[in-house]
Amino acid sequence: MKRRYLIAIGLLVYIVAVIATTPATLIDGILARASEGRLRLTEARGTLWSGAGQIEVRDAGGRTGIAKNLAWRLLPESLVRGRLICEVELDQSGRRFPVAISMSRIEIANAEINLPAAVLGLGVPKLAPLGLTGDVQLRVTSMSIESKEMQGNATLQWRDAGSVLTTVSPLGDYELRLDGEGATVHAYLRTIQGPLRLEGKGTWVNGKNPVFLATASVPAQHQQQLAPLLRLIAVDRGEGSFELRLN
Repeated sequence: MKRRYLIAIGLLVYIVAVIATTPATLIDGILARASEGRLRLTEARGTLWSGAGQIEVRDAGGRTGIAKNLAWRLLPESLVRGRLICEVELDQSGRRFPVAISMSRIEIANAEINLPAAVLGLGVPKLAPLGLTGDVQLRVTSMSIESKEMQGNATLQWRDAGSVLTTVSPLGDYELRLDGEGATVHAYLRTIQGPLRLEGKGTWVNGKNPVFLATASVPAQHQQQLAPLLRLIAVDRGEGSFELRLN
């Protein structure tokens, strides 16, 4: 029994030593595999134990993106459970949330991430030419991400939504809820408030293009200003109603 105890202690010391000396750049490869290139860590410095860098959200081609300052610190007690759990902080906000990392999976809980609305154009290229403005807040209650699956849920809110192509500002506040069920992700869009009413739902099945159908309703007093904008991405159904299909 004593020999087994000593072997376990020795193995734990070895793992700690490896983590304390492994460069932080290894995380970039893990993120790239789990997100199919949509999440990357650049300018990484430090080690797996403690480090910092720039977390980037990239478009489908992995060419352009939006970056945020990122810092992390490993929780030593997580080593006993056989995986790496880090406390993560974005943009020196003072708010930290746990991220668990294995060789093929990323798990996030109780996270709140603020981004510029331009990130929506990265996720949906059809929206990029609109020059979207406002603030996007992503709240993750609990989520695990692998290259082919997502489990959990997240809520994305777009506040003070706008576009450089219209003088109507803000267009409103909107919420997109994401529910992951393995290889399928369900999305539900609703309007919180604002003159432009958006409602929609869709699914994303791994290996297939996302399918999303949304309707936009414009009150009569704003139709002259907003109709040209909406016709760039949606079908005009008349009487201030537009249909947007993404697939």
